[in-house]
Amino acid sequence: MNKTYTILVTGGSSGIGFETARQLARKGHKVFAAARRVEMMEPLRSDGVIPVFLDVCDEKSIDACLLETGPVDILINNAGFGYFGAIETVPLEEARRQLEVNVFGLATLCRKVLPSMRERGFGRIINVSSVAGRMCMYFGGWYHVSKYAVEALSDSLRMETAGFGVDVVLIEPGGIRTDWGIIAAKHLAESSKGTAYEEDAQREAVVMHNGYSSHLLAPPSAVTRAIMRAVRARRPRARYLAGSGARSIVFWHTVLPARWWDALMRKMASRSLVKLARKLK
Repeated sequence: MNKTYTILVTGGSSGIGFETARQLARKGHKVFAAARRVEMMEPLRSDGVIPVFLDVCDEKSIDACLLETGPVDILINNAGFGYFGAIETVPLEEARRQLEVNVFGLATLCRKVLPSMRERGFGRIINVSSVAGRMCMYFGGWYHVSKYAVEALSDSLRMETAGFGVDVVLIEPGGIRTDWGIIAAKHLAESSKGTAYEEDAQREAVVMHNGYSSHLLAPPSAVTRAIMRAVRARRPRARYLAGSGARSIVFWHTVLPARWWDALMRKMASRSLVKLARKLK
C-alpha cells in the first residue's frame, strides 16, 4: 500500500517505538508518537512526528491522546515493559502492573480505535508482542503471561474484525538491543534478593544485563522493518518474526518435548538468548 495514513505509535520515547515513528514519518505518514516521557520524543519533531502524552494504564489519558490524534488508520501498540523474577517472589502489584501495561492498556487502545476503523471500513492494529509469547525462559514467568495474553487477544481480535476491513497483526521480536533487557535484569535482581532463587537469579540478571548491553543482539531497526512491512502490505501476515534468534527459538520450542526445553532453559541460564539461538541452529 502506497497511501499515507494517520498512525499512532505507543511507547515512542525510546527503542523500537522511537525508531518506528521516525521511519514512518519519513515515508510521509502523519505520525503521532505517544509515551509518558514526552520530552524524550522532542527530537522526533524534526522528522515531522507529533509527540503526545499517553499513560496506557489511564483511560482518561488514552481518551485525551485520541482526541488529539483524531481517527487513526493504523495503531501500533508498542508500549510495554518486563519485570523478571520467579513467579513466587515477584510482588503481585508488579505482576498486575505488567499486565495492566502489556495487556489491558493495549486492549483499551484497541477498543477505543475500533469504532472509527469499522465505520470507515479500514484499519490496521499492529501489536508488538514477542517470541516470549510463544515460549518461556527461566525467570520470565509474569512477562510471558502478559505476552501469551497479547498473542491470544490478537488472534481473537483478528477473527472478530476481519469482516469490517480491520487487520490485526502480531510483531514477534527475538533478541533486540534496547533498554528493555537491562531494566528486566534489574527487576530480576531486586525480586530475588533473600529468596531461595537468589543464586540462580542473580547470575541470570548479570547475563541479561551484559547481553542487552552488547552488540550481539539485533538493533531496534530490525523490528521497525517488520512493522514497516506490516504497514505497507496490501494483505499483511498474521505474524512477523524479527530480530536475533526469533525463528530458530520458536522452531525448537515447537519441536522439542517440554521437559527437554525446560532443561535447556535451566542449563542455558548462564548464557545469553543470542548464544542459545546460535547453539540451537
